Amino acid sequence: MMWTREELKGKAKAVLSRSYWKALLVSFVAAVLSGKGGNVSYRVFNQATGRSDFDNMAKGLDPKVIMAILGVTGIIVLLAIAFGIALQLFLAYPLRVGAARFFISLTAKDTEINKLGYAFKTGRYGNVIKVMFITNLIVFLWTLLFIIPGIVKGYAYSMVPYILADNPQIDYKRAMELSEQMTMGEKANIWVLDLSFIGWYLLGLLACGIGMVFVHPYVDATKAELYITLRKRALREGLFTYEELNEKM
Repeated sequence: MMWTREELKGKAKAVLSRSYWKALLVSFVAAVLSGKGGNVSYRVFNQATGRSDFDNMAKGLDPKVIMAILGVTGIIVLLAIAFGIALQLFLAYPLRVGAARFFISLTAKDTEINKLGYAFKTGRYGNVIKVMFITNLIVFLWTLLFIIPGIVKGYAYSMVPYILADNPQIDYKRAMELSEQMTMGEKANIWVLDLSFIGWYLLGLLACGIGMVFVHPYVDATKAELYITLRKRALREGLFTYEELNEKM
């Protein structure tokens, strides 16, 4: 089953026309709470240890005072990093899966915003965190080795949140395997799909960056349409069964 960017975006626009403001809220919450922890800790570290500021502050101070300041700064940085990791694990990952569930459901005209909390329910939460953590850890380790292979792996496992949205109990190995199979031969096309949103983000920047918030639902809805298309193809090719992904469409 072939797909085009125009086709996916057209379907996304049709879906958003029915419930744009709910989609905006879901995208906004998921975006704000995803990936911000590392940025916070990075800013804290820079602000606390910037060379010029530190040199000015250190002039005339007793070495013991300087060591105490460095010690407190180190603790603050570690706490910020720990907070960022905890935010990702226990809040951002489940919300990302919940957002995927919401946008998949939009195609069936189900606009219930409580889908955002889908992964927090008993029996789903622990496995969702586990699968998302292992997936992102593997992508991170590949990125440490070489940047390009890391990007490739990121695209290979990009369907994992959507797979979890269909079946939050799926094993991490199976989720990653199925995502790789779904994206086989499609990574370059998905990359070009991502690039096609750059113009929208640039327009969003013209409004002091605020306009970028309104682009997120469009991107999320398009990615959900991509997953649905790849899921149908995988089902037709026998890569999984109806029961495995609770497929009802």
